[in-house]
Amino acid sequence: MASNDSPLTIWLVGASQGIGLALTERLLDQGHCVIATARNACQSAELLALQAQHNLEIPRLHLLDGDVQADTVQALCQQAWVLGNGIDIWFYNAGLYSAMRTTEWELSAFTAMNQVNYLGAVKLMIELESLQRQTAKPMRWIWNISLSADFGLPYGGGYSAPKAALLNLAESLQPELAQQKIQLQVINHGFVKTRLTAKNTFNMPGLMPPEEAAERISQWMFAPSRRFELRFPFALATTLAILKRLPKSLSLWLTKRML
Repeated sequence: MASNDSPLTIWLVGASQGIGLALTERLLDQGHCVIATARNACQSAELLALQAQHNLEIPRLHLLDGDVQADTVQALCQQAWVLGNGIDIWFYNAGLYSAMRTTEWELSAFTAMNQVNYLGAVKLMIELESLQRQTAKPMRWIWNISLSADFGLPYGGGYSAPKAALLNLAESLQPELAQQKIQLQVINHGFVKTRLTAKNTFNMPGLMPPEEAAERISQWMFAPSRRFELRFPFALATTLAILKRLPKSLSLWLTKRML
């Protein structure tokens, strides 16, 4: 039985690993239809296994290759829309991360993170807004951002800056989109054990497996309250919220100690 009593069509962009893969599995178990997009979704052994498991009677998992850095996002949106006969929830989960000291700066790394962590969502939202406007059907957009959007931390600015831009964009767009029957929500979470965080050599407080993160996200997605933002884990979310609101001289003194 679906979580909200009727199956929904959910387009999950960034579905082949980590939270995206765990959430895809959970949504399928709940009875929803999922369009799973990643650069190599159709070659993902994990997604193909889920497809074989859940497509026995009717197709409930569609695999759609797509790269948000490419210039083909209009066609990608059209494909997803046709596959799902419309989309109830668009879940943007794509992310790219590289920690860099000043001696390691590369313009290509900054550009790639900006393309995936911010502009990819912008490209897709422009196309999806146009498709939704033609039908006037209610729709939800959920953007998986990051607690790092709260405050820039040493070595992580290339990742957190576009994440902060995406959060600011969501806050700006939410009231206007609501008038158009598009509900925009965001998720800001901490460290999850994925291929991205595997690059880190420092202690990651509150590190959790992707299955636990997917469970929290799934419960929030279908809760009656429909809050704008989900933040977890509590301790790290509270710490960064405080850091954001401290006088900058104090907060920057504290982050200097992380070097």
